[in-house]
Amino acid sequence: MKPILHLLFITSLVLLTACGQPSKDGFRGSDISRVEWGGDFSLTAHDGRILNTEKLRGKVQVIFFGYTHCPDICAPTLVKLATVMGRLGPEAGNVQVLFVTVDPRHDTVRQLAGFVPKFHPSFLGLTGLREQIELVAKDHKMGFATGKDGKRVDHFGGILLKDRRGKVRVLLREQATPDDVEHDLRRLLKEPA
Repeated sequence: MKPILHLLFITSLVLLTACGQPSKDGFRGSDISRVEWGGDFSLTAHDGRILNTEKLRGKVQVIFFGYTHCPDICAPTLVKLATVMGRLGPEAGNVQVLFVTVDPRHDTVRQLAGFVPKFHPSFLGLTGLREQIELVAKDHKMGFATGKDGKRVDHFGGILLKDRRGKVRVLLREQATPDDVEHDLRRLLKEPA
């Protein structure tokens, strides 16, 4: 088995196992707070500024890994997240949605700037060197593999939620509804920073 396919297989097993665990904290997604996910990162946002983990502390973060030319998962997921942000009303100001590209070769700052804000003006698209993206994806247990044609990228369609301290707390599967995402975000928003 090719190393990247092996990584995707292992990642899928871990995620499926995590998704089967009932949440003791009342989350609709899987409570993964006992597992060390995430880590510090520094990437370039679609507005050109450098965004790092420290600058995001104090906000609940929604992290989704995808790419702008994704034919199936990414746009519907961003629409779902935009719906949730609308439902949150003023509380949406305490949430930061991050779209981390898994295709940094094609998803330049300019490409992300023409794509991500179309879904919601507060969303941030993040890119960087391939090595940076691979490290952030690995730290967040989000495997991806670029197809032989260099255009299609296979990736997990789940959503990660981080609390205000920057700890990954919840994994929502691709099938999560806007109600599920909103419910779990509201729970995290009630927690102290």
